[in-house]
Amino acid sequence: MSDILESMRRIFVPIHKEGYPFILIALIATILLAMLWSPLGWIGTILTVWVCYFFRDPPRVTPIREGLVVSPADGRVSLITTAVPPAELDLPQEPMTRISVFMNVFDCHVNRSPVAGRILQILYTPGLFLNAELDKASEDNERNALVIETAGTRIGVVQIAGLVARRIVSFVKTGDTLSPGERFGLIRFGSRLDIYVPLTAQVLVGLGQTSVAGETLLADLSVNEPARQYRVG
Repeated sequence: MSDILESMRRIFVPIHKEGYPFILIALIATILLAMLWSPLGWIGTILTVWVCYFFRDPPRVTPIREGLVVSPADGRVSLITTAVPPAELDLPQEPMTRISVFMNVFDCHVNRSPVAGRILQILYTPGLFLNAELDKASEDNERNALVIETAGTRIGVVQIAGLVARRIVSFVKTGDTLSPGERFGLIRFGSRLDIYVPLTAQVLVGLGQTSVAGETLLADLSVNEPARQYRVG
């Protein structure tokens, strides 16, 4: 029996607990629709499966080495540019490299820490719900920003709500210490993350590349390249 349960666990991707209420709502709606008209029940079933898929939380294998910056989100690298970080981050108001990862409604929306470090501050800013792919969404949209200090370097990570997203969920608080690839938040449904790193960092991704949270290397803050280790999370 234990072997069967382990096989099932490997087949089915874990679902984050934030999704449980939505899955329950979808199940109840499916039952009610099926009672009204069976074809509606099938539509509800498809929507329920999609909700489960949206809140999936698969394990990831994160490369570990001081200076590596991994993607905090699944999605497409939509922008690599030079920009002054938002004032609320309290970072020096000088240009930094900004890497934006856009998540559509089919991407996994659990966000992971890009580096190992301590959270210096977390700041929530209310705002609009523009298309998260627009450049001005970085300043106009509702967002939640983290400043993480890693090996003496401060980087910014900003969760940005989008057209459909109406809720940014944070799992951490100021002063917490994060491991690379550790879960720190979630956005519902479809959005973007901006990562601000120093101009001296070497960018390791290309525009349009698909990134995997906790696994894809976005940048390298260091110069040397010692052997890498990995952790599963």
